[in-house]
Amino acid sequence: MNLKRLTTMFAFFLLGISILSGFTFQDFAYAETGMSVSVNADEGSTTISVSGHTSVRNNDITIMVQAPNGNIISVGQVSPDANGDFMTDIQGSAQLWKQDGMYTISVKQGTSTLYDFSLSVEVTGGTTAATSVSDSTLEGTTGIIVTPSDEIRGLTITDNSVLGSTTISISGHTDRTNTDVTVRVQAPNGNIVSVNQVTPDANGDFMIDIEVGGSQFGQNGMYTVDVQQGESSAFKDSVDVEIVDGAIIPEFGTIAVLILAVAIISIIAVSAKTKLSIIPRY
Repeated sequence: MNLKRLTTMFAFFLLGISILSGFTFQDFAYAETGMSVSVNADEGSTTISVSGHTSVRNNDITIMVQAPNGNIISVGQVSPDANGDFMTDIQGSAQLWKQDGMYTISVKQGTSTLYDFSLSVEVTGGTTAATSVSDSTLEGTTGIIVTPSDEIRGLTITDNSVLGSTTISISGHTDRTNTDVTVRVQAPNGNIVSVNQVTPDANGDFMIDIEVGGSQFGQNGMYTVDVQQGESSAFKDSVDVEIVDGAIIPEFGTIAVLILAVAIISIIAVSAKTKLSIIPRY
């Protein structure tokens, strides 16, 4: 094969690559799947604003409000516009929001989990606390090329409680820095005895202390601390904390077991070497 023919074949090869690349990245439209939802409320307001974006334009979105005791107090629907954007305001009142605590705002479109969200707003005395929370499952691709993310996403927590303390100390990390983290404490009998929210810092780190005094923590046994951010299982974690007579008994971990084992072995070895009797002789 002469040089001229080889050069010509190489030129056609490069032309084919260029045509294919242009077809792949320019002629295919951008496609997205999923939904994003934001819930906002001002301090002392009786209005909760829900907004978002969905990739499904032809289905109505159902928005439901659930009181802390689980009762459904409001159900409505909103239609996304031609761009997939939607917005609505939920009006409340002291009479409607009788219970103090965390009200759950459920946003759902169809049956897929990509379009199913639950976000929380705290209500006290019939008015809202300052709230700005959001969650998203939106993903997009160009052409037929799908690029998976190498980023490890999720939420983890650690129990830092001290033996005999009256405070449950929880620290954690999340890959979502723009959404509040909800912390719930469940008593041994299954009752929810505490609900709080904490905002992660710019690095995704957060910390919260929960006082265990009062009649709500009067039951002895294992209390479960559930921490979640949105509905994804990757952003949920929990720890068990034992409380006896109003004080915390941390879990007896592996390191403590090893220390105890080493101590016992050391005592036996020293006793054998020095002929020291552990049990008195009479």
